Amino acid sequence: MKRQDIEEKTKELLKDIIESGNYDLWDVEYVKEGSENYLRVYVDKEGGIMIDDCVQISRALEEKLDAEDFIEDQYIFEVSSPGLTRKLKRESDYERSIGKLLHIKLYKAENGAKEHIGRLKEFDTESLVLSIDEEDVTFNRDNISSARYEYEEKGI
Repeated sequence: MKRQDIEEKTKELLKDIIESGNYDLWDVEYVKEGSENYLRVYVDKEGGIMIDDCVQISRALEEKLDAEDFIEDQYIFEVSSPGLTRKLKRESDYERSIGKLLHIKLYKAENGAKEHIGRLKEFDTESLVLSIDEEDVTFNRDNISSARYEYEEKGI
């Protein structure tokens, strides 16, 4: 079974678990690192994900994975938060990131740099607009090698 098929099948198995717990499925990845295969599930929820949430999701999904037994290789299974500096991969990631502080890396320098940090104002399939120092700057999506949240300290 191909990596993409494993990820899609895992997402299908997660649907009921995610909906019943009001979780937000951020990503599923099946990757090889060194000699080990990893099946990683990244989840979030309003107010943040807690370790008990990860344990609950892990147990429920593990039961389904064992019953379906569709992954031929041995793998390490992990459920975690996508983290404070999570990567944006899909259109839905960008949709829920409007107003968030992003750190983008570019293939070719624009405005004198290959990295920029700004608040996501808007995006479409061809470009995204960051507010940087109160100025809106447009970047071509084809030139963006990665986009992730930038850590922001919250005031007390």
